[in-house]
This record gives sequence, structure tokens and C-alpha cells, in this order.
Amino acid sequence: MRERDKAILESLQKFRCLSRDDIVHIHFSNLKYPVATANNVLKRLRLQGYITANTLQQPYVYFADPPPIRKDSQKIPHYLAIADFYHQLCQYEKPRIFTVEPKYEKGLMEPDVFMIWKRAPFFVEIQRNIYSSKMMQDKMNRYHAYYESGEWQIEPWQAKEPFFPTIWFITPHRYDVNSDVFRIMQSEDVKALMEKVS
Repeated sequence: MRERDKAILESLQKFRCLSRDDIVHIHFSNLKYPVATANNVLKRLRLQGYITANTLQQPYVYFADPPPIRKDSQKIPHYLAIADFYHQLCQYEKPRIFTVEPKYEKGLMEPDVFMIWKRAPFFVEIQRNIYSSKMMQDKMNRYHAYYESGEWQIEPWQAKEPFFPTIWFITPHRYDVNSDVFRIMQSEDVKALMEKVS
């Protein structure tokens, strides 16, 4: 198996699913004919049984085979939004670490992404829907519980001086959330945040 084939399979495992265009952005953007080349490679990988696709969507949505989620899962748009967020980040700088849905102890937060980007740690919440104040407070309480646990200080990604990750909400709706102990950011997308800080 070619290195690029392996990289595509790793991406499909990491993101759970990717559209054809996502795969083009991540693995073929440096080529002269990225879409045609991607189509040929993806067709070959499907025929070889390494990947499968939801062909009802345009462009097709691809999964590792066996797929980590159902091909008609309600969460597909959410995972595609995570992939889109990743592309947006890479326009400025590729994250050093990008973990989709990292797992923590029961009762703690459930971020969509943990990442190290621009030498800083972030927990990212990609919110496609509007959440109630109570739901947002519950999210914040879980982050506070993790902060209070002190577990974050011994994570393998920590620098010499432990630093709690910034919580970054990607949302079209502004929420009334704050914390005295860690930083919270809200923006509609990566570009909106970069314009604000530059």
C-alpha cells in the first residue's frame, strides 16, 4: 500500500468520515489535477475494499471499511464540520496535534477536538445548533471539573509550565459563558477569530 493510501485511511479513522473535497484538500491539494487524481485513488481504494462511501451524497462521503459510524449517521454533518474546521486552521498553520473527540473520565467535558495550534493547547466545541443556557452551563461545569482535577497538568503534551487549554467555541451564536480560571473564545469560524486578533 502506498504512503498516501495509508495517510488517507488514517484521516478517515481520525475524522470518522470525509467528503471527497475534504480528501482533496488534505491529500491532493499540491497536485496539478487534484480532483481527478483523488477520484481515481478513491475508486481504487473502494474496489480494493479499504474504504466505502455514501454515494447518495454529493460529493461522496467516504469512510474506512468497516466504517466507524453508520453511513447514514445523523452525526455525519458534524464530523464534516470538524474536517472543515481543520482545513480552516491549516490555511494559517497546520495543528501539531489534532484529536477528534478525545475521551476523558465520565462526568468531564466531551470536546469535539483537542489540538495544539500555534504552540497553544485548545479544546474546541463546534456548535452547529443553538444550545440552551442550562446546557452551556453544564458544558462549562464539566470543564471546571477537569480544571479542578488537576489531571491536565500531567498530560503528555504539556510544556514545563502547565497551561490549561483555551476553550474555543465555533458557533454563529454568541453565548454568555465565562470563567475566572481559563480562557474562553467564541467565533463563527477561524477567519473571524484571526481577523479579530490581527
